[in-house]
Amino acid sequence: MVMFETAALLFTLLPQEPASPEPVASRPTPDEDRYVEIVDVPVPDNIVLEVGGIVERARDDGRIELFLCTRRGEVWHAVDPLGAAPQWTLWAQGLQEPLGLIDHDGWLWCSQRGELSRMRDGDGDGRMDELRTHAQGWPLSGNYHEYCFGPALAPDGSFWLTLNKPFGGEPFGAADWRGWAIRVPPEGGSFEPRCAGLRSPAGVAVSPWGEVFYTDNQGEWCATSKLALLETGDFHGHPHGIESCKLPESRVEFPGEVESGLRMAEAAATIPNFRLPAVWIPYDELGRSPAGFVWDTEGVFPPFRGQIFCGDQYSSEVFRISLEKVEGRWQGACYPFRRGLSCGITRVLWSRTGGLWCGMTNRGWGSRGDRTQGLQLLRWRGPVPFELREVTRRDDGFHLEFTSKLSPASALPLAVAVKSWTYDHHSTYGCDPRDVREHAVTGVGLLADGRSLDLEVAGLEDVRVYELRCEGILSEDTGLPWHGVAWYTRNR
Repeated sequence: MVMFETAALLFTLLPQEPASPEPVASRPTPDEDRYVEIVDVPVPDNIVLEVGGIVERARDDGRIELFLCTRRGEVWHAVDPLGAAPQWTLWAQGLQEPLGLIDHDGWLWCSQRGELSRMRDGDGDGRMDELRTHAQGWPLSGNYHEYCFGPALAPDGSFWLTLNKPFGGEPFGAADWRGWAIRVPPEGGSFEPRCAGLRSPAGVAVSPWGEVFYTDNQGEWCATSKLALLETGDFHGHPHGIESCKLPESRVEFPGEVESGLRMAEAAATIPNFRLPAVWIPYDELGRSPAGFVWDTEGVFPPFRGQIFCGDQYSSEVFRISLEKVEGRWQGACYPFRRGLSCGITRVLWSRTGGLWCGMTNRGWGSRGDRTQGLQLLRWRGPVPFELREVTRRDDGFHLEFTSKLSPASALPLAVAVKSWTYDHHSTYGCDPRDVREHAVTGVGLLADGRSLDLEVAGLEDVRVYELRCEGILSEDTGLPWHGVAWYTRNR
C-alpha cells in the first residue's frame, strides 16, 4: 500500500462547486443519460396506469407480457409493450387499491387493503376469472392511508406484507396492527404480526439470501427515509400501534412509553428491541419517499452487480444501495444512480429484455416529473462510467472501491471530503441532521488493484451517517467520477 500524506496538487483537481451540498433540485445533474437510457412505454390514452405492482412473463412465441395492477383496482395485461404492435387489455377490475403483485405457482398474488389475494385466468380468455382470498383479518379503521404493501415471498413459502399507519381520522375506531409487518404462512388463512413501529412502509422485498427488508418514508418518528431488515420481534420506532404488542398474537415485546427527542444512539440503547435501519437515506439528497426495490443479481447494470436499486415516489429517480454485515447486523451506503424519470416510482422489476421496469404514480402523493402516472424502462447503454462503486467500513475509516483505475497523483487525503451527522428520534415530522461534523482524512492508501482506496478518518463514532464526496479523485483517463458521493450508515 502506498500512502500519500500531502495535498499540494489537490487544489488543481477540485471541481468548482460549493463545499456544502445544495438541495437536489438545484444541484447540477451529471450526464446520467450517457450511461442509463430512459425508455418511455406508450400507454393507450384510455388507460390510467397508476402502477401498484408489476409482473413479467415470457410467452411461448418469444414475446414478453406484463401484468400491472393499479391503485384504481385494475389489472392491465400488456403483450409486447415495447414492440411495434403492443396489445393492452383489461385483465381484472374491482380490487381495492392493490399495491403489490407477484407471480407464484401459476397465480398472480396481490395485496389489497384487507386481504392477500391470488388470481388467474382459468379458461384462457384473457380475463381473470378466479380470485381466492388467501389471508385476511387485519383490521381497518376506515382511514384513507391504511395501505397494504406486498406481498414478498420468503424461501419458506410464506408471504410478508407491511401495513401503513393511518394519517388523520379513524372513522371506525382505532385498528390493531397498523404500522406492523405481518407474515402469512404458506397455507394462508391467518396472519402473524411480526414487527412493529413502521410508519409508511412502501416497499418490502426478500433478499437473494432469504431475509426480508423494507423501505420506510420519513415523517414523525422517522427522522429520514430508510432501508431496514424485518426480523421477528423488532420495534422500528413509531409508537402508533404499539398497544397491539400487548395482544397474545404479538411477537414484539411492548416497548413502553417512547420518549421523544432522544439522539438516535440513545434511542437504540434504551428502547427495547429498537431496530436501527441498515441504511439511512438522506432527505432531498436521494429523494423523500423510497418505495419498491430489487437486487441486481444478474448484472443488468454491470458495474453494480449485487447491489440494490430502489425507486423513489417523490423524486422520480432510482438510486442504489450496498450492504455489508458488521458484528451480525446489516449496514451500508446509498448512492445516486438515475434521475429524470417522468413521475414518482412505486414499483421496480427486472425485465427479461435487459432493463429495469419502473411503474409510476403520483395521485395524492405528488412527485417531480411532468406526468401523473405511467411506465418507463431503465436500460444500460454499455459504456462504464468512472464511479464510486461501493463504500465499506474499516476500523479506522472506510474502504472505497471504484469502477476503474485511479490516477495515483489524485489519491490524496483532501481529495475526499468527509462529514457526518446523526438524527433525533422524535415526534416531529422528519429531522434535520444533528451534530454535523467535518472529519479529517488523515491517510489515503492506494491498493494494488489500482481502483481501491483505504481511508483513515479521524473522530469516527457509531450510529452516524457519513457523507463521502470524492471531489478530487480522478481516474487514469476519464477525469472525475460520475457522481462520486456516498452516504454510509455506520451503526457498528
